[in-house]
Amino acid sequence: MEPEENIKPHAIMIPVPLQGHIVQFINLAIKLASKGLTITFVNTHITHHRLMKAQSVSESSSDYNIFSEAQKSGLDIRYTTISDGFPLNFDRMGNHDQFMEGLFHVFSTHVDDLIGNLVNSNHNPPVSCLIADTFFVWPSVIAKKYDLVNISFFTEAALAFTSYYHMDLLTLNGHFGSQGKQNFSYIASCITCIKTLNCLTDNREDTIDYIPGVQAIEPGDLPSYIQDSEPWDTMHRYIFKSLEDARKADMIICNTVQELESSTISALQEKKPFYALGPIFPNGFTNNTTPTKSNLWMESDPTEWLNAKPKGSVMYISFGSLAKISRQDILEMAHGLLLSRVSFVWVVRPDTTWSLESNLLPERFEHDVKDRGLVVSWCNQIDVISHRAIGGFLTHCGWNSVLESSWCKVPMLCFPIFTDQFTNRKLVVSEWKVGFDLSSGRILKRQEIAQKLDCFITEANELRINLDEMRKKLEDALSENGSSGRNYKQLICDINSKIQQKKQE
Repeated sequence: MEPEENIKPHAIMIPVPLQGHIVQFINLAIKLASKGLTITFVNTHITHHRLMKAQSVSESSSDYNIFSEAQKSGLDIRYTTISDGFPLNFDRMGNHDQFMEGLFHVFSTHVDDLIGNLVNSNHNPPVSCLIADTFFVWPSVIAKKYDLVNISFFTEAALAFTSYYHMDLLTLNGHFGSQGKQNFSYIASCITCIKTLNCLTDNREDTIDYIPGVQAIEPGDLPSYIQDSEPWDTMHRYIFKSLEDARKADMIICNTVQELESSTISALQEKKPFYALGPIFPNGFTNNTTPTKSNLWMESDPTEWLNAKPKGSVMYISFGSLAKISRQDILEMAHGLLLSRVSFVWVVRPDTTWSLESNLLPERFEHDVKDRGLVVSWCNQIDVISHRAIGGFLTHCGWNSVLESSWCKVPMLCFPIFTDQFTNRKLVVSEWKVGFDLSSGRILKRQEIAQKLDCFITEANELRINLDEMRKKLEDALSENGSSGRNYKQLICDINSKIQQKKQE
């Protein structure tokens, strides 16, 4: 029998069932398995169903496994699915609050049952770790129940994490929620007390300069959930509760790079074991081989269309997998493209807006731009932005998009919509200087869009110089002795130490 100290860690990995989170968890699972860990990866039934549909796999196929290629290469990754508490045909986005309440109260029951069965079924190696998405509210309870190492995976920038982590400071200083000055333990109790005291005022709008490791940040650059004056709805409560739970984790891992957010990461490391492991890209992305398929939509392939375009001449436009914008914004964007001269590939998901209208674009739009524009409902973003014809990326500033665009050395035109996207925009535009703002305000105007688009591809030379430097930092971080390479080694060492510590307690 193998000595206990030589038994490799076995981690259960559970992402929030959203495209941007699932992709990173899949990539991290393969990375950790390649470094010797056993992984049990848990998707929800609906996520599994959508992955099968996107890959045109028959619903009757019972053996579909997103890690089949990784397993063939010798990686020890097991794959299973559980219910999120709702039937497959339930409209999760159309009933968003009900879905979030389900993640709050119901999903954890299914997770608990699964982990209990895994722990009690004498798996080899035995389950020893839980790597759960930071945006879950239950990991600390379940990890404690089964005596697992509790690792929280934050799929956004360290600047976004520290903004959430220090919501108590933001509240006490009047930049979030109220001007309350009492010494509350955390934002959840702070919110309860503020509401009880009825002492709400407008948030302060001056520069924030007291978050450890952050020299200065404007209130408008905070994640959207902590820009609001009255954050009492279901989504706010869920976010705040999840970040409260993350404080109880043994370790926090983050898809960022030490050299890109050095002071922020260093300050966080003084409070908690915090590991910058980024960029966590798909297996094969950095060496041009085929990555694991993880898209939840059927893809169009614009490669042939792009092949006919000059190098660096096309703007790629996408607002990600989740964000919604108004019908008016869609129309202003479309008319801005009509007024401009730029060639473009524009991803317009069927659910890009809340509008029930089937025709989101102006009449004859695709006909009028047919020689220089291509509209698709979804595509493989990595394939597109790595194409030689792409010269810019009009992006919502989702964190995956920012990292992928930076790796491909594609300058960004930024139009953040919600969540961490405002924070990422600050990094892109103000800190790293690899992108520009699309709009001077939050209201899109077609003339401004046309002007920015026409100027962007030809005037982004300084951004490209900065992107050359940024790509070098990303490459260095991923090398065996780079910062992320070293952090992987330290993480695995610390996981093993924590497992042994728990056995001795």
